[in-house]
Amino acid sequence: MTEALPPGGVELTEAEAEARWTAAWTPAQAAARLAGVAAPWCVAGGWALDLFRGGQTREHSDLEIAVPAALFPGIRARLTEFEFDVVASGQVWEATTPELFELTHQTWVRDPSTGQYLLDVFREPHDGATWICRRDPSIRLPYTEVIRHTADGIPYLAPELALLFKAKALRPKDLRDFTGTLPLLDGAQRRTLAGLLARVHPGHSWLTALRPGRPG
Repeated sequence: MTEALPPGGVELTEAEAEARWTAAWTPAQAAARLAGVAAPWCVAGGWALDLFRGGQTREHSDLEIAVPAALFPGIRARLTEFEFDVVASGQVWEATTPELFELTHQTWVRDPSTGQYLLDVFREPHDGATWICRRDPSIRLPYTEVIRHTADGIPYLAPELALLFKAKALRPKDLRDFTGTLPLLDGAQRRTLAGLLARVHPGHSWLTALRPGRPG
């Protein structure tokens, strides 16, 4: 909630934000930068689904990664030449504080020489090696079930979980990601996604397509 956040945030319009995301890294660039980092990070969002599908299927306005909140300092320590801005409720804080990090979960990595944003880092709730779903804290999974890897080793969020997060907004690109990914999900992944959707978003429109026997 905006009223619970400290002052000092600057509101960015959608157009202003887009103008500052024209140089976002690719998953391969992020993986090269973060090689050897101990934290179990992974590519999230639409890029995660493209990594699962084996190739880029659409344009991406940014690159999102997820990392356990307590291990975020390892990501920050690897990218010391960049600034980390906190983002919440349509506002951006360039002057960050421990309080801001505690109250929020999203961080944009900024190139100080250009003002461009390169990477969107989600600081996710967890309990040690157990991932906790931000949308429903009762959903908990070991990171071994949360993170998948491409053939060349890029970590990405399991597609059923990436789609769970996309289900809330239901933007045109989210629907395209769902319809393009659905045929590639195996039976276990479909059942998992259906169960999570029924739990987090009861009555969601995607549940019809996930019913047993429905064509992909």
